[in-house]
Amino acid sequence: MTDSAQQKGPGAFGADSMGEGAGKNAGVKRGAPGTRGRTTIADGVVEKIAGMAARDVAGVHALGSGISRAFGAARERVPGTTKSVSRGVKVEVGETQTAIDLEIVVVYGVSITDVAGAVRESVISAIEWMTGLEVVEVNIAVSDVKLPDEEEEDQEQPRLR
Repeated sequence: MTDSAQQKGPGAFGADSMGEGAGKNAGVKRGAPGTRGRTTIADGVVEKIAGMAARDVAGVHALGSGISRAFGAARERVPGTTKSVSRGVKVEVGETQTAIDLEIVVVYGVSITDVAGAVRESVISAIEWMTGLEVVEVNIAVSDVKLPDEEEEDQEQPRLR
């Protein structure tokens, strides 16, 4: 229930708004329908947006540390689970602002400063556009570099018999 309905009490949407006595409030101006009420955005929503935006940047191999990626890969093998897009992402969400911490793995041979700048730009624009929250900071920790000859961690290892 919106704040305005709570203040008016029962009947706020009853007889007064449908004819009987409707003329007494005819001159009262109300806010636009989109401004009546409050919208809250969960931390998990912002985490997913940030994770997707960061993964879209060229030069980002993965998000999260080696340990969290290993646990995530094991968890994803369990039937009924899905890939976590928020791995390596932590957020603090306030009423109008948010701060994001990202842990990324970059591809060998790219400029880490360029990748970090592109990740910040991508994450900030996605979150501000989708949520309307002001992004006050995006902290990036580069935890690893993906070398060309390293095996992928999410590929299944051959089983010994």
